[in-house]
Amino acid sequence: MIDISESVMQFLLALIVVGPLIGAVAALLPAPPGLKGKSPDQAVLRHGVVVTGAVLIAAIVLGLGFDRDHPAKMQASTDISWIQALDVRIHLGIDGISLPLLLLTALLTFLCALYSYFKMPKGPSPKAFVALLLVLETGTLATFVVLDLILFFLAFEMVLIPMYFLIARWGGAQRTQAAWKFILYTLLGSVVMLLGLLLIGLKSGTFDMVALATDNGRGLTTSVQVTAVLAIAVGLAVKTPMWPLHSWLPDAHTAAPTVGSVLLAGVLLKMGTYGFVRIALPIAPEGMHTFAPYLAALAVVGILYGSLACLSLARKGNKGDLKRLIAYSSVGHMGFVLLGIASMTPTGVNGALFANIAHGLITGLLFFLVGALKDRYGTADLDTLAQGTGAALYGRAPRLGALLAFGAVASLGLPGLAGFWGEMLTMFGAFDPAEGLSRPAFLTFMALAGLGTLLTAAYLLIVVRRVCMGERREETRAIADVQGYEYASWTPLVALTVLAGLWPAVLLGLTDPAVQKLLAGGKS
Repeated sequence: MIDISESVMQFLLALIVVGPLIGAVAALLPAPPGLKGKSPDQAVLRHGVVVTGAVLIAAIVLGLGFDRDHPAKMQASTDISWIQALDVRIHLGIDGISLPLLLLTALLTFLCALYSYFKMPKGPSPKAFVALLLVLETGTLATFVVLDLILFFLAFEMVLIPMYFLIARWGGAQRTQAAWKFILYTLLGSVVMLLGLLLIGLKSGTFDMVALATDNGRGLTTSVQVTAVLAIAVGLAVKTPMWPLHSWLPDAHTAAPTVGSVLLAGVLLKMGTYGFVRIALPIAPEGMHTFAPYLAALAVVGILYGSLACLSLARKGNKGDLKRLIAYSSVGHMGFVLLGIASMTPTGVNGALFANIAHGLITGLLFFLVGALKDRYGTADLDTLAQGTGAALYGRAPRLGALLAFGAVASLGLPGLAGFWGEMLTMFGAFDPAEGLSRPAFLTFMALAGLGTLLTAAYLLIVVRRVCMGERREETRAIADVQGYEYASWTPLVALTVLAGLWPAVLLGLTDPAVQKLLAGGKS
């Protein structure tokens, strides 16, 4: 920790949120100010790297200035009246729950901008691509730091249009249908969520999330809480995505460009689970208590369904797309996050937050790697990779093969890597759920989730065996191993996956006091 004044912290947080939006406007100018390149396209791509890099540096400085001794306290807070008639305020702040997600978003967006500088997706002008990427960053960063329900909804919705165009204009086959499916699902879910947010604000007399969390539902009747949680959960579940509202995800990932898939899996899915922790748990605890068993049941179905779908795609002869397989794996992994939240215990919720970050790091890396494979081979079809052009990846591109194997074993939850702690803690939370929840039911959920971990290991090891192992054929053409810009884009994710696995206290030390405070009704 470094000593930074509160006013500087406030400025940094405002810069982090607004900076990418200003950068997006600048990207659309005839020539991005202060930057040159061999061509206008190169200049605007360099502009994207500079802006996202500056935001990442500001986020790191903000993290260094964060008071780790009081992570439950809202820091760098700004509270300005905006719409007086509705008592809507521009209220920003970070605590131990939002800071890791802020840093993850800034890091992944910068890595995507850096990767795109060297490997721009095929499509229209880079100007629009960079502008959309920066608008997407603003929306995701704002979602994790706003402390007003209306602002949360606006930030939550802000990401939809840029992601729609990233898929529809720079995606692959079936991109138009996938983009429409993405935006229709998420928009319909968000309309229902808005009704729940308005119900809470109008019945309680405030939209301030800190005040509502401190009140801990005491100003809302049980029927209001149940109705509000049901409405809010629909919108959050679509974005998470929770089974059976997940069907937009595989299509979106399969069609999206590499950086679109990285941001979709690494950041956008976290917005849904963050909403459960920041809004539903502390603001309407009785409503959450009512729906917790159903949420846990759907989470476990998602774990098993995602794993079985991946196992089917991984089998020989099923023409499984590797991007689609990883998308289905996200349904399973986010099921663990929802199971931890449904336990309504500090252990389970901390596990959910840890699994959120781990999934962002690991799945972001996997989508980068699959994008690299698709660039080299022209396909992500598993049968083609295993039997034809991609056979024996270890022998043809050993570093790329080693990274793919690393991502797979990290994703299956190998001890010592980040994926292990989140899954273990969420199952511990299910082992001893909050008072009033049926322990036999949650023990059953825990056992089924444990079965899901075995299925996860099975399909990921099949993928590694089929793509990476075997004898190299003489007729196969040579391919490039990991390039310098790929090392630069992927190494931070590898390093953080190892660091979080070996030293989980770095993250849990931030989240645990904040979670304890939220579950206790805002009392330290």
